[in-house]
Amino acid sequence: MDVKILGSGCVNCRNLEANTRQALAEMGEDAEIDRVTDEGEIVAWGVMSTPALVVDDEVVVSGRVPTPEQLQRLIRSST
Repeated sequence: MDVKILGSGCVNCRNLEANTRQALAEMGEDAEIDRVTDEGEIVAWGVMSTPALVVDDEVVVSGRVPTPEQLQRLIRSST
């Protein structure tokens, strides 16, 4: 599973990463999480509001920080 957190590294970006790590751990998934902070690359994903989560080359959420439980549902529906 390829997971990316898109954002500047702000508090919400760090919270999204922490919630994503928790969701993946609870799902028993072992995934490496890449942080993308380059504005050009973020815009190339079509993201206008950060933080955003990309799973297997699909933007599954942007502009908010879902709970670990919500993230589990989003991740399952994207794979």
